[in-house]
Parts: sequence; structure tokens; C-alpha cells
Amino acid sequence: MTLMRFALVLSAVSLLGGCAGPQPELTAPQITTSPYETPGDVLWAVVPFRNESGTTGVDPLVVSDKVVAAAQEIRGVRCLPLNRTIETMRALKMNGLSTAVDLATLARAMNVDAILAGSITAYDPYEPVIGLSMVLYAKPGSVIEGGAFTPTIDPKALSGATQERPSAGNRPRDGVVASVSEHLDGKNHQVLMDVRAFAEGRSRPTDAMNWKRFVASMPLYEEFAASFAMSRLMQSEWLRLGRAVVQEGREVGRESGRVANVQGGRDVNPQAGNTPEEQ
Repeated sequence: MTLMRFALVLSAVSLLGGCAGPQPELTAPQITTSPYETPGDVLWAVVPFRNESGTTGVDPLVVSDKVVAAAQEIRGVRCLPLNRTIETMRALKMNGLSTAVDLATLARAMNVDAILAGSITAYDPYEPVIGLSMVLYAKPGSVIEGGAFTPTIDPKALSGATQERPSAGNRPRDGVVASVSEHLDGKNHQVLMDVRAFAEGRSRPTDAMNWKRFVASMPLYEEFAASFAMSRLMQSEWLRLGRAVVQEGREVGRESGRVANVQGGRDVNPQAGNTPEEQ
């Protein structure tokens, strides 16, 4: 009798499995790629974000952790846990980072290529609305640097910048390589389209709310905001390094032209506009 019951249950399970519909196909989410050409990944550390939103309803450490997670998702970038940064700052007796010298000291102590600092500029969990401002500092001598830290920069002033600081020769000044400032309002249709693109591959199409759950839940909206701001920061880095490559190509071209003029017996200075015989 027991064997017959077992056979009936097994048949029922087989029938239920056969009646199940096809499973939804999996879709890969959008991936951000870094522009750094290195044998391995570059290493970042994130300083706990400041709360400049004017509300106490936000936990800066929670948002900072989500920024770390967003940085970890970038191909070519590794990011140390936030607790590691906090422990190092305590060991160095740093209550805050007020100058670029502080950031350089922290970067050397943690042996990272760059430090990401920022602030929360707006926060409303009911709309939802979140504002994030980020600044990326390169450690002197790192693969993404090219400039040097100096004590003339204020991270608080830079956190509101919307573009990277211009510098001669495409070399970053004061260690600043990129900055971004985003105000993400959940009522804005472009923002909603960005949320939907972010949710692709991160939510099941069969879910009742699908991508809209990233707007209905503030913790999920924070994940989107951190990833979106990080993507924009990487876009800025791609542009910066692309301009550097173009500038380097122009300099190589000018040098090649100068060498060709010398070999051809013309004036060493291509701006002279004449040949030695004409002089």
C-alpha cells in the first residue's frame, strides 16, 4: 500500500512539472567598465559620505556602503569595504578629511590607487529623491593619477562640482581626476527610464511591480542612485583619458613633423615658415 501511495505522489509531481510553463529568460544587467589599462584591477577606498541633505532621515553609512557595492560592480575596479576605511581613519586619528593632503595620507596608508569622497545633497524617501555628489582623487604615482596632491583643495567645495577640474596637458590637478553631481527625482520621466534600464537583469519580469519596485522602495532606489552616479563618474573618466590620448597623439604628430622637417633640410622650427636657404 505504501509503495502504491509513493507511486501516485511521484506521478502527481511529474504531471505538475510537465504542466509548468516555460521559465523566463535571464537578461544580463548593464555593466560599467573602467577605462584603466592595467594588468589587474585598480583599488579604491570610499570615505563615508557626508549628509548635507538637510534631513536626518538618511543614514550616510548605509548610502556609503551602497556606493562601495556600486564601485565593486565596475569591471576593472576593486573597492575596499567601508569598515576598512573607517578603521584606518581612526588609526590615523582623522575625524574628517578637510584637505587633499589628508586624502593623500589616507590613500598611502590604505595602499589604494584612489579615494572616493562625496556627500548626500538631497534625500526624500517619499517622492523618492536623492542627490549624490562624488569626487575621485588619485594617489600620487598611481596608474590613474598624473598629477599630485596639494593642500589647496577643499573636498567640501569640490563635492558640488559637476565637472572635472581642467588642467594643462590633460593632467589632473590636486589629485582630482573626476567629479559628478546628480539629483535623481523619482517624478522625472528620464530618471524613471534610467531606473527601468537599471532594473533590467536585476528583477524578474513576472514580478507584480517589476522595475517599479526600485522606485517604491527607498533602499532599492539608493542602490540605483549609487550605481547611476558611479556610471556617470566612469563616463567622465573615459572622456578624460580619451582627451589625454588625443592630446598625446597631437604631440607625437607635431614631433614627427619637426623631425621630418629637420631630415628634409628645412628650418627646425615649423612655425618659422621658411627654409634655411630662404633665411
